[in-house]
Amino acid sequence: MGDAANEKAPKTPVVKSWFKGLKAEFKKIIWPDKKSLGKQTVAVIVITAVLSVIIALLDAVVKFGINVII
Repeated sequence: MGDAANEKAPKTPVVKSWFKGLKAEFKKIIWPDKKSLGKQTVAVIVITAVLSVIIALLDAVVKFGINVII
């Protein structure tokens, strides 16, 4: 139970290794081109709008149902 057991090794090699791994992983990423990015962005916006309308309608129906019950 000496002090040597409680001391930690310097973390510099671990941090360096982690950043090397991070850099290697970023090199593997295949970024989308502008055309694909535009299509995906439009798809996300349209789906978000449609789902928000559906949720709003469901909310209105539930509120109406609760008001009828009460």
